[in-house]
Amino acid sequence: MSLAQGVHQYLTFVLGAEEFGIDILRVQEIKGHSTVTLIPNAPNYVRGVVNLRGSVVPIIDLRTMFSMETRAWSQKTVFIVVTLENKAIGLVVDAVSDVLDVSPTNIAPPPEFAGQSTTFLTGLAKSGERLVLLLDIQALLHDATSASPELPS
Repeated sequence: MSLAQGVHQYLTFVLGAEEFGIDILRVQEIKGHSTVTLIPNAPNYVRGVVNLRGSVVPIIDLRTMFSMETRAWSQKTVFIVVTLENKAIGLVVDAVSDVLDVSPTNIAPPPEFAGQSTTFLTGLAKSGERLVLLLDIQALLHDATSASPELPS
């Protein structure tokens, strides 16, 4: 079954009460959380690294990156492994929701806030009563990895 022209698919996930989406084409896999090896002097949102089939993958905690309250990992906590410029990066999220098909007519531009950057948002997807914050994973992770040159690649 093919998608209608212009419709994009987003993997949706939750952090607290908020729902986010990332382009499904960026997702390599979804992995249950596992033991993370701490990297000394890394930024506070970098939880460490994991060994994923022989590759060292940095793990970024989106709650910390978005200045949300920290929460202990639960059985629903997962790593979404995304690919960025041929590098795998794991994102810690509270839970994965579903895959959302969104047409461009159902995407509102990101809000503008004085003095606050929203460059990591591509827009807000409207699906029924839901609003899903669509992340520009490349912009978000470029900022995170450029601030952390010591991260393994």
